[in-house]
Amino acid sequence: MPQANTKLQKLIILSLMVALDVVLSPLFRIEGMAPMSSVMNIIGVTLMGPFYGTIMALTCGLLRMLLLGVPPLALTGAVFGAFLAGIGYKYSKNIYVAMLGEIIGTGLIGSLLSYPVMVWFTGSATSMYWFIYTPRFFGGAISGSLIGYLGFMKLEKITKFKRIQTLFKGEELDGYESKKPINE
Repeated sequence: MPQANTKLQKLIILSLMVALDVVLSPLFRIEGMAPMSSVMNIIGVTLMGPFYGTIMALTCGLLRMLLLGVPPLALTGAVFGAFLAGIGYKYSKNIYVAMLGEIIGTGLIGSLLSYPVMVWFTGSATSMYWFIYTPRFFGGAISGSLIGYLGFMKLEKITKFKRIQTLFKGEELDGYESKKPINE
């Protein structure tokens, strides 16, 4: 398969994942929590890997900020979780490690970095504390990771999902059949 065709396929899949994330995140949102962002991070990194998964989270955060008026929490909440989940899944091939990466990245790192970002964004530090976002971010990351796990368990059984994973692993695809067995 030509290199340009493979890159185009990856960009199309990335675009579809971004569109799903941007549409679903505000629909299934609890005030102060965005569990669908964590769901999409888990599914995105298991499908596309850490690089494309992090690009997806970054793009979605920027689009939510620009189109939906969401504060910069959209970035701090999603990007670190996607990156750590992606790295965890890439090296362990274990969904539980990806979930742990999402929970630590979003629930802990993202929540702690949200305080200085929001102080900068609002210009006010009154009545804001370092751990103000932590309970909500942890709640969203844990519930979203669990839902993402359930989604992944269903998607993992679908042949097309496995073929797309193969595409992002850099293995060449010959038509729709991989040169290497999918089970490897």
